[in-house]
Amino acid sequence: MGRAIRTAARATLHLFMAAALAFGLYLFITVLLITAIATVAVVGAWMLPETVQLVRRIAGVKRGLTATWTGRRIPEAYQPISGTLRERLRTAVRDPGTLTDLRWMAAYYVYGAMVFLALPLWPLGLVVDGVWCGLLRRDAVVLPLITRLADVEADWSQGLLKPSPQALLASRVEELAATRAGAIAAHGAELRRVERDLHDGTQARLVALSMRIGLAQRAYDRDPEAARKLLADAQDQAEEALIELRHVVRGIHPPILTDRGLVGAVRALAATSGLEVSVRVDGLEDEDVRPPAAVEAAAYFAVAEALTNAAKYSGSRSASVALERHRTGLRALVRDEGKGGADESGEGSGLLGIRRRVAALDGTVTVTSPVGGPTVIEVELPCVW
Repeated sequence: MGRAIRTAARATLHLFMAAALAFGLYLFITVLLITAIATVAVVGAWMLPETVQLVRRIAGVKRGLTATWTGRRIPEAYQPISGTLRERLRTAVRDPGTLTDLRWMAAYYVYGAMVFLALPLWPLGLVVDGVWCGLLRRDAVVLPLITRLADVEADWSQGLLKPSPQALLASRVEELAATRAGAIAAHGAELRRVERDLHDGTQARLVALSMRIGLAQRAYDRDPEAARKLLADAQDQAEEALIELRHVVRGIHPPILTDRGLVGAVRALAATSGLEVSVRVDGLEDEDVRPPAAVEAAAYFAVAEALTNAAKYSGSRSASVALERHRTGLRALVRDEGKGGADESGEGSGLLGIRRRVAALDGTVTVTSPVGGPTVIEVELPCVW
């Protein structure tokens, strides 16, 4: 009986929230009528995109309520309403998500009213099932009905709010276009960094090396001692140029990833980060179990950038790194106990670079950094094991 009461109480709360939303929709009819009249009259056409935005928010609230009850997220697939008034009107009218939301809203005016009728079942169930179970020792009959009604309401809402295949495809195309643009921008920034490093570092050292060798050739016959000194300096220049080249190559794809894998490379990062860093590994202990090279590189650079930011800005003396293998991908999580307040738009934060690199592989980055800390950067990278 106790379990039935708790489950029915949760279901009643869900139905109450659904009823409150339905009541709000009845009031929203006025907004819909005013928008329709104003749009037909042309002078108020600007109201249509704004009303569609409101409908999207209301549908988003219902998606959240339904996901809370069912535990299954309902995806959204909307085209952004932006640009000139003509463009905003065109998007608001042609977006398949608009039709989906209006269809749900029309249906909710009907089955949402039925939710009000289910609310009195809670006190009735307490009385009837209390007597039924307490005196007759039978199973509850009214309280489970409340849970079933909540399930039916959630199933209907989920079915009506689920985006159409066309909307999902359009949303996916826009997402891929955005990630492609981000990947191109990240690739361009990486090329510029390599060119800058080669021009300012390696190239300058090679030019100096060539000049010293030339001077040594000219001085060899008349001053062998000076020539030997110039050649010794040229050897030093060659070694410094090799160091510069290794640095550039390491920035493209660290050799340690190839030699020691992601786990070994991250542990090396932790040892040289300047912080006290603990590394936890789950599912990657076997050296034969490795993600694809592109995924390894993205995870490595994300961890490296996160640890660099923690050392520079967090004020923390310690951090932790977790590498976890999942059935569908890899998760990397970096946490520091610093002052928090990480700003992704801040110059030099590096978080935008992490997002672009990860998005190019269809991954996600979640940054949680409230003022006062902690800062947690979580990277999810899909891959096939």
